[in-house]
Amino acid sequence: MFSRLVFGLGLLSATALVHPALAADAARTLQIFVSKDKQSLAVYDGTEVVATSKVSTGKDGHTTPSGIFSVLEKQKYHESNLYSAAPMPFMQRLTWSGIALHESNSVPRYPASHGCVRMPGAFAKMLYGMTDPGVPVIISDGELVPQPIDHPTLFHPDAPAAMPLLSDVELRPSMPDSPEKPVQVAMNDTAAMPMPAAQPIAAPEPEPPSEPISMLITRRTLRETVIDIQALLNQLGFSAGNPDGLLGPSTVQAIKAFKTLRPAEFAADKSLVSDTLLREVYAAAGKGEPPNGVIMVRQAFKPIFEAPVTITHPGLALGTHFFTLHAVDERAGTADWLGITLENNLSRETMKRLGIANQESSIITGKPIARSLSRITIPDETRRKIDALIAPGSTLTISDTGLGRETGEGTDFITITRG
Repeated sequence: MFSRLVFGLGLLSATALVHPALAADAARTLQIFVSKDKQSLAVYDGTEVVATSKVSTGKDGHTTPSGIFSVLEKQKYHESNLYSAAPMPFMQRLTWSGIALHESNSVPRYPASHGCVRMPGAFAKMLYGMTDPGVPVIISDGELVPQPIDHPTLFHPDAPAAMPLLSDVELRPSMPDSPEKPVQVAMNDTAAMPMPAAQPIAAPEPEPPSEPISMLITRRTLRETVIDIQALLNQLGFSAGNPDGLLGPSTVQAIKAFKTLRPAEFAADKSLVSDTLLREVYAAAGKGEPPNGVIMVRQAFKPIFEAPVTITHPGLALGTHFFTLHAVDERAGTADWLGITLENNLSRETMKRLGIANQESSIITGKPIARSLSRITIPDETRRKIDALIAPGSTLTISDTGLGRETGEGTDFITITRG
């Protein structure tokens, strides 16, 4: 997620605005925002705009999807695999299905592409030099501006523990009780010992920057539920197989064996996997109430771990929110987060599938970010693990709709809000 800004004045065009303070070589964490309404692109360093350009997004029938993306790969020269090997210089891929940022000779500042985001040549070349894989790219209908967010649910590094005072140590007086009493002083006899030659003090090796992580908080799906059931049934002595989220023969047999021992609880429950099954398995394992959410963590486009979280008022939509960690103060244990909310109107079928009765939280009104963050409870153990991993450039997405079809091998968490 770290980006190095290296460019010269010769690369600037009338379409680009670059802050003069960023002309020097410096490592930065950047975000790229594309507005389809304004047909514009803005590059942010924190809350400051450092570059802008006009763009052309997808025309009718080839609409550029709105949502949360990141740069997956970069090629100075690329030819389209979908449209007759059309040239795509300074290509920065956003999805493996064919959406990218790239240079074009035709950027009329209205939708004109086949789904990609076209940019003028000089700006596309400059932007290519500014970014690294992993830089977030947010595409939306309206213009979005990242805002500082301070909320206890967000992660921060552990501040170093203060050195304890020696409050239980008995101190000896510096002067004797009586002037007549001698004072004992401990000394080393160095007369016969040669003084060692002064040695130069080596400068400490700088620690390499930590690799940022990307996180997704969303509702649990059947996959996460089955993984939990498999793991807990194995703990209870049933052979449910590897916790992989798949309902294979071993898992099915273990579930049926568990239900056979509790005929009363499952008398009216005819489905193989249900809320009743999850509650009963959690109760049998002494785990209390089962969670209804999950946090997933990736690093360098690879899954690291996932853990359960709890979402209060599950009948209300969480909405779609995106956060980036701009700076960290390890000594103070503080983190500077920036956040945005994307409009994401859920279909009636999606709401029914997710058990959502009201999606007010998914629309940009009032303080949707604070409302959604306050409804999420993350176990202390999980929080400590993530607090130790975060670094500048780390990101967090909150979404009702799960992983999404574009998230896969070699990607961060991609969230589509409008196809």
